[in-house]
Amino acid sequence: MPAEFIKLYPQNPDPRRLESIVTALRNGAVIIYPTDTIYGMGCDIHNARAVERVARIKGIKPTKNDFSFICYDLSHIADYARVSNQAFKLMKKLLPGPFTFILEASGSVPKLLNTNKKTVGIRVPDNSIPRQIVHLLGNPIITTSIRDEDEIIEYSTDPELIFEKFQHQVDIVIDGGYGGNIPSTIVDATDDDFSIIRQGLGELLL
Repeated sequence: MPAEFIKLYPQNPDPRRLESIVTALRNGAVIIYPTDTIYGMGCDIHNARAVERVARIKGIKPTKNDFSFICYDLSHIADYARVSNQAFKLMKKLLPGPFTFILEASGSVPKLLNTNKKTVGIRVPDNSIPRQIVHLLGNPIITTSIRDEDEIIEYSTDPELIFEKFQHQVDIVIDGGYGGNIPSTIVDATDDDFSIIRQGLGELLL
């Protein structure tokens, strides 16, 4: 059965459709959704089978994953990461925005993802669709990028083309309009000597 294709408007996402997406996530769905950068793929962090499915679609071993979490805001960040005062101040200044912060993982992360991961990436995108989804869900979702096999086009931006490609692999594709083709800037914030691992859309002046 092909995935559901759901149109949402970032300025005012339909609450009923959001609720149906959240219900699907609680039941183990894998979804594709817009962010403030490129389209992402993810699932509820508490559903181990769904996490395994995302890893399988990406062609990686679940234990070797480099998934990040999408959070609604920074209020529950201590549940998943150890964050210094300096890092928290920086994140508060830049988020929501096109950044992924790599932090030391709290003890709950390896159990959630069944890995020995010592770090976790935290995202609070400046897009109300994924933020409202995690707000209603009550916990983060995993996020990983939708890459394109095309050597020139690194990331697909058209939700209809994304649906065409992934409709038999995921459960829901959310059309939130055209996406970007520049990923988030990844910042290593495991200590207070912040460094940029990947320069993306976000400008960070260190």
